[in-house]
Formats: sequence, C-alpha cells, structure tokens
Amino acid sequence: MTSLFVQEIRLSKRHEEIVSQRLMLLQQMKNKLGDQNTEKASQLQAAETAFKRNLSLLKDIEAAEKSLETRIHPIPQPEVVSLETRYWASVEEHIPKWEQFLLGRAPYPIDAENQNEAEKSIQNEAQ
Repeated sequence: MTSLFVQEIRLSKRHEEIVSQRLMLLQQMKNKLGDQNTEKASQLQAAETAFKRNLSLLKDIEAAEKSLETRIHPIPQPEVVSLETRYWASVEEHIPKWEQFLLGRAPYPIDAENQNEAEKSIQNEAQ
C-alpha cells in the first residue's frame, strides 16, 4: 500500500511539474504572440512612413524635372514660332520640285529668276 501511496505522490508531483511547465509555455507563447503583433504593427507603421516619404520624394523629383525641362526647352517667343511655321510651310511648298530632282527624274529645281540671283551673289562673293 505504501508503495502505491509513494507512487501516487510521485505522479502527483510530476503532474504539478507538467501543469507548471504548461502554464510557463502558454505564457511564453502569449508573450511571443504579443511581440509578433507589436513587431507587425511597427513594420506596418514603417511601411506607411516609407510610402509617404517615397511619394514626397517622387513629387520633388517631378517638380525638379519640370523645372529643368523649362530651363532646357524654354517656351519659344512668338516671333520664333512664326518664323518656324513659315519655314515649314515653305519647305512643304518646295518639296514637290525637289523630290523629283532628288529621285533623279528632273533637273535642278531653280527657276530662272532665282538662278540669276544665285549667280549674282556668287559673283559678289568672288569679288
């Protein structure tokens, strides 16, 4: 009988140890879960902060790009725009004459009046 009583006491102590260890493990799990949630919240906050910072940097870069663009390619003056428009209109007007010459189907496209002026300017340059 004593041996059964001793065994029961030993099993009871072992049971208390196991229950105590279980409580300790449950507390550790609870702490770890709390730490993970805290870390996750911290990471989420860091991600939001990084997103806002990146958005701000992107806006700054776009503003700098726009500023540099206006410095590199300033808006042309109206006189320049007008001159450019007239130039391209003249080019389009003379394309048919030059096209045939460039394709080898027609002579050099200078009419007699322009040819005389060209010859005079060449002669003036030679003198």
